Amino acid sequence: MKRVVLLLVAITLINYACKVPTESSQRSVRQVVDSVGFAKYNWQMDSIVKRMDFNQGKDNLWRVAISPHDDYAYVGDLYPKILNGVKAKTVVLFGVAHKAKTYNLEDQLIFDSFDAWSAPYGEVKVSKFRDDLISKLPVDFSIVHNEMHQVEHSLEALIPFLQYQNRELEIIPVLVPYMSFDKMQEIAITFSGALSEIMKKSDLVWGKDISILISTDAVHYGDEDWGGKNYAPYGTDENGLLEVKNKEIEIINECLLGEVTPEKIKKFVSYTVQESDYKEYKWTWCGRYSVPFGLLTSYFLNKSIGNSVLKGSFIGYANSIDHQTLQVNDLNMGTTAPANNHHFVGYPAVGYK
Repeated sequence: MKRVVLLLVAITLINYACKVPTESSQRSVRQVVDSVGFAKYNWQMDSIVKRMDFNQGKDNLWRVAISPHDDYAYVGDLYPKILNGVKAKTVVLFGVAHKAKTYNLEDQLIFDSFDAWSAPYGEVKVSKFRDDLISKLPVDFSIVHNEMHQVEHSLEALIPFLQYQNRELEIIPVLVPYMSFDKMQEIAITFSGALSEIMKKSDLVWGKDISILISTDAVHYGDEDWGGKNYAPYGTDENGLLEVKNKEIEIINECLLGEVTPEKIKKFVSYTVQESDYKEYKWTWCGRYSVPFGLLTSYFLNKSIGNSVLKGSFIGYANSIDHQTLQVNDLNMGTTAPANNHHFVGYPAVGYK
């Protein structure tokens, strides 16, 4: 009789365990995709920080920031210089959807449904506000696509630096694929309205409690290793490289600095996107959609919550060949692309108060 009772208890426990999944089985965590260019482990990030001038930018408090997302070895000190000013607990991340074409994604914001993202100091929680935002947007304005987020590196580059200074960090990851300026503006008005409503309801202060971080690299330049494409309209000699830098600084000065306005944002699009086909480069910034969408959202959000004028300040510009590479090889890290006159990438950093 005792054996029968024990057997029945065992069967009951097994059935209960099958019906009630454990918390870990219910959780979905976005894993790191680039463990070469970026830090995956805490000991790597601890060493990276020690090798950088990590005190730069700590006096800033950005409501919005634009940051590069290339290999730590190449971007170096520009990361802390801009990201140390992003101090909010909750950060809305606007990233590049490099492989949007693979998934036929366009004209919609791309959200994820992960509970958290893997990072060097433990999981970074995805804010509950993400689902609120999605619910407030028209159905055709967004899509949830975990696979696109899993293969995209433009946001995971920034998270370790944010997490290093704030272990309570929460994120709202959003990727911006192919989109015309008119479509960006249409969605940004609605998105900013939804975000404003959430901020007012939860009494969130822009810059202190919640901020916007836009991920982009600047020009992708050269005539080699670009999938057979020639991205070197000025050539690759010394004079050509000077022309490239002058063009980059012109774009930043004309479109991203000073007061944020729709006219400046549209001008950025006219610099980077072909007038006849918004899916084609005119000047090869991978963030030709994330930057204008993020700034449009910031502009309309600023109008909605009645803040003072939103102004951008130049924090820095570099490229992968104009300064010494940060040593990372001893950390089981490295670089994911060559850096020479025939293949290099630009890095913009702009902060907004």
